[in-house]
Formats: sequence, structure tokens, C-alpha cells
Amino acid sequence: MFLSIDGTLIVQVVNFVLFIVLLNLVFLKPVGAAIAKRRAYIDGLARDIEAASNEVKTARGRAEELRALARREAEAAIAKARGEAQNEAGDVVADYQRRASEIVEQAHQAADAEIAAARTGEPQIVESLAQTMLERAIGPGAAA
Repeated sequence: MFLSIDGTLIVQVVNFVLFIVLLNLVFLKPVGAAIAKRRAYIDGLARDIEAASNEVKTARGRAEELRALARREAEAAIAKARGEAQNEAGDVVADYQRRASEIVEQAHQAADAEIAAARTGEPQIVESLAQTMLERAIGPGAAA
């Protein structure tokens, strides 16, 4: 009943060793090679993903730098345009103020000229009015 070494046991051991060798050759080595190949493929994909992720981060950083640069340039251009517009507006206001001063000065001169013209004819008008009032008060023929 106990184990005894005989021919059957030796044949079974040889059979088991052949089974293990064949199993290793037919199944385990190809499956192991396929698993190693798949692992290498997955590792390659992981490296590619990491490289692409780094490229995306670099591109995003560069894009952000470009946006910031464009924003600064736009703000500088806007500030420059505002300054130019304010200068131009100041020039326009100064020009119209000068024109308005000239018009006011011309109006003063015209008014002064009219006043002077009216004052030169004042004695004649006063004389004419006095004569008319005298004629009305005294009569038409007696005033002369």
C-alpha cells in the first residue's frame, strides 16, 4: 500500500516530465511571449501618452504666453490710441476755442463799430429830434 518504486511509477514520472516540457513549449512560452509583447506594447503606449501629455502642456504654456503677449500688445496699442485721441481732441478743442474767441472778438469789433457809427450820427439825430419836438410843441413855422 505504501508507495513502492516500480516501473509504473517511473513511467508516470517520465510522462509527467514530458507533459510539463510539452506544456511549457506549446502553451506557457507562447503565452508568456504574447504577454511580454503586450506588456511592451502597453509600456510603449504609456510612454507615448506621457510624451504627448508633455507636448500638450508645453503647447498650452506657449499658447498662454502668446495670449499674454498679445494681450499686452493690444493694451499698449489701445493706450497709445487713447493718448493720440486725447491729444487730437485737445487740439480740436483748442482750435474751436480759438475760432470762438475770434468770432467773439469780431462781434465785439462789429458792435464797437456800430456804436461808434451810431455815436457819430448822435448829434444830428438829437438835433433832428429836438427840432421835431420843438415843431410839435410850438408849431411848424415858428421854430425856424
